[in-house]
Amino acid sequence: MNKTTDTNSPAPPQRRISLWLLAPVGIALGFLLVFLLMQLLGGTLFAPRSLHGTVLQSPEPMANFMLTAHTGQPVSLHDYQDKVVMLYFGYTFCPDACPATMSHLAQAMEKLTSTQQEQIQVFMVTVDPERDTKEQLADYMAYFHPSFVGLTGTADEIAQVATPLGIYYRQEAGTAASGYLVNHTTSVLVIDKKGYLRLTYPFNTPVEEIAADMRVLVRE
Repeated sequence: MNKTTDTNSPAPPQRRISLWLLAPVGIALGFLLVFLLMQLLGGTLFAPRSLHGTVLQSPEPMANFMLTAHTGQPVSLHDYQDKVVMLYFGYTFCPDACPATMSHLAQAMEKLTSTQQEQIQVFMVTVDPERDTKEQLADYMAYFHPSFVGLTGTADEIAQVATPLGIYYRQEAGTAASGYLVNHTTSVLVIDKKGYLRLTYPFNTPVEEIAADMRVLVRE
């Protein structure tokens, strides 16, 4: 007499116990894979896309400009439309705001992956072209980060870039040791990959907030 197999019969007790033990392990491995993937992508997989800087609603892309880099090469803003551009107006003889801001931007860059850093360009446009020679700018930029670029030009060329952006600067008396000082706007402007003026950062914005915003913008 042939025996038939009952496919609806319950699994043996030992098999049921093994499956119950494996289930938590599988869930734990799943969470681990998600965590590793988030770290690989800069921690932004499920992060909110809110930005910390002051968001601007520019109706049109920012107008192009051309200045001269500390290397002596001409620089066009439109050459960097595939990158996030952080634009700061300052000068190398600045005693406080400029070194603090450039240091913050450098620290923010160091919190990003090398791939993310490659998609960001930091420019400092001098508001003191009389003293900020190309050599002076080159040394100053290199002190903070190797990818930072100093920009200069004639007084008129710099004004043509700064004025439409609402950047204020004016020479003021200093001391015999410092020479004249330049009172200037200390905000950092952020231009996204599509060329739109997207954010501004007031002076002393926390490094972590800048880095978090950069992680979002480089992925757009």
